[in-house]
Amino acid sequence: MRSSGKTSVVIIAVVTAICLLGDSMLYIVLPVYWEQFGLDSLWQVGVLLSANRFARLPLGPLVGWLYHRITKRSGVLLAVIIALVTTWSYGFWHGFWPLLLMRVLWGVAWSMLRLGGYLTVLDASGENNRGQLLGTYNGLWGIGSLVGMLAGGLLADTVGIPAMCAALSVLTAAGIPFVFKYVPPVIAAVPANPREGDVPALPFWKQRGPLFVLLTGLLISTVYFGIYTSTLSKMVAEHLPSGAQLAGIAVGAATLTGIVQAVRWAWSPFLSPWIGRLSDGRLGRRAVFAGALLGTAFVFASLSLPAPFWLWMVLLMVTQLGNTAVVTLMDALASDEASKTSKVAFMTVYTTAVDLGSAIGPFAGYLAAGTLGLSGLYALSGALLAALALWWAADRRSSAHFISKGE
Repeated sequence: MRSSGKTSVVIIAVVTAICLLGDSMLYIVLPVYWEQFGLDSLWQVGVLLSANRFARLPLGPLVGWLYHRITKRSGVLLAVIIALVTTWSYGFWHGFWPLLLMRVLWGVAWSMLRLGGYLTVLDASGENNRGQLLGTYNGLWGIGSLVGMLAGGLLADTVGIPAMCAALSVLTAAGIPFVFKYVPPVIAAVPANPREGDVPALPFWKQRGPLFVLLTGLLISTVYFGIYTSTLSKMVAEHLPSGAQLAGIAVGAATLTGIVQAVRWAWSPFLSPWIGRLSDGRLGRRAVFAGALLGTAFVFASLSLPAPFWLWMVLLMVTQLGNTAVVTLMDALASDEASKTSKVAFMTVYTTAVDLGSAIGPFAGYLAAGTLGLSGLYALSGALLAALALWWAADRRSSAHFISKGE
């Protein structure tokens, strides 16, 4: 592994992490202090927290178009500046409409940061270390979410919202010098010309392998980023016994859910690179991915069964482990496909598919829960993950297997 390549991945991950501070803080602070933000009703909280996700759906292709025309440094720098402005604005711009505009702008920044990060991993990696570098990237930027949630809540309670937002925006600005020093001023490269005698490749949207990856990414994001994330606290509440205590202190479902999520972000910097490195090895990415999916599917479905609370919490933490593994491997598989075609175009479509799943997951999940209940929803989600695992295990065709009229 080239140290310079790993350094560039670490730097872009750290820059992404500090840009996430303001966004992550908002998920903790806004539901509690919504009136201090100038809001009139709780429904506005929900709109503001989801607006950036829906904004990314139409704006994602625009970001991909920009990366074809501007350098990676310009794209990441623009994203950091937008993150700085939006984080500062949360403390000083009050009212629903100004904040809605800032949330949409943050959606643009996140799309640019994520695509810039994926492109950095692709440029820095090869077939033998792509999974490890992708795991390093995912694990490190997740620290931003953890710190933003913990520091945001603490600072809001102690120094107030304006001072807290000002402090986080200063930290965000600290990423600008690193962008200038470590992010190269180059436009994302396209694959080299095929060697003489090679068969010209079809566009990725006409190949079975890339489409398989995109569909899998859509379904996994629907389950994990949509259904699971939006229903976890409610699922914990259904299983939490009355009078539950942690270290002698009474805890509620929201507190316990926050702790569970914090633990996942805390172990991700260590676990994600290890999982990626495992998939780079002799077993191969597809086999490790299929195994992780199948194991996670079983545990995910087990969350729907009645069990003693301590055992249910063990199953929940194993599910969190599976979440880390599956998401890391899914991104690595997408990066594998992108390395064989137009990197910007494929990763733009992939991130859009993931955003679409994240956006429709909560709606589809609660709609299904209305009929099946939460336990039925989790059992159904586990069955979907199992079907994907069997699909990946059974499909031995390479990503170069083209879709033709005869198929």
